Amino acid sequence: MGIKIYTPYTPSRRFITTDDFSDITKSTPEKSLLVPLKKTGGRNNRGRLTVRHHGGGHKQMYRIIDFKRNKTGITADVLSIEYDPNRSSRIALVKYSDGEKRYILCPVGLKVGDKVSSGENAEIKIGNALPLNNIPVGTEIHNIELVPGQGGKFARSAGCVCQIMAKEGDFTAVRMPSGEIRRISLKCYATIGQISNLDHSNITLGNAGRSRHLGIRPTVRGTAMNAVDHPHGGGRGKSKGNKNPVSPWNQPAKGYKTRSRKKWTSMYIINRRPKGVR
Repeated sequence: MGIKIYTPYTPSRRFITTDDFSDITKSTPEKSLLVPLKKTGGRNNRGRLTVRHHGGGHKQMYRIIDFKRNKTGITADVLSIEYDPNRSSRIALVKYSDGEKRYILCPVGLKVGDKVSSGENAEIKIGNALPLNNIPVGTEIHNIELVPGQGGKFARSAGCVCQIMAKEGDFTAVRMPSGEIRRISLKCYATIGQISNLDHSNITLGNAGRSRHLGIRPTVRGTAMNAVDHPHGGGRGKSKGNKNPVSPWNQPAKGYKTRSRKKWTSMYIINRRPKGVR
């Protein structure tokens, strides 16, 4: 796992960096765990554009990931570490002793030939999934459930890691990657370790074509539009006047809190994330 740079034989090539994929052990996915993935182009079921800058991109097949880790008490062998085009982290193909194969999120340090398991009696080891009640304070975890049995919701992208800070009553305090500290039920499952592919954040796309391959369409600046199309549009030159940064629908873009004050999960947040962290 590392960053690959290129000889700048074109202007854009000078800044392009890619993953060297040195941690990948198998290039072809497990066919039994693939399903077709249809692209929406950012449109809803009525055909109306609801998410801007989505569309196109390379065709992909979805890998079915076991976020629940509900096959408890059965040991699995890691067969391969694979690339997943649908997520930033690596995935690991595991085979259980009863013959079933599943994909799981691959943590740092998991290798081919290692054994993983899940359940209350599982060992505190990288790749094992246990209830938060059975994980010691200070342990680094990922793929954390929000509701018991629902499957992991937190810390699933490349390099993400959470840490158990304390336990009190029926809840444990977990520090999120953003710095927020949140209470989560002790019955929820989590996986030991940090998500793999730590260098993902250091990759530079470098040119427009790579963005289009990822399904990212061009983004036009508001100041480049006409006044009828955006609050920043119109005027002379690049000036947007005295207007504060806003969205196309005139919602403030800096400092304005969009989270509902009546959101029921607010009661579980102990400390908010630091100011300026997204």
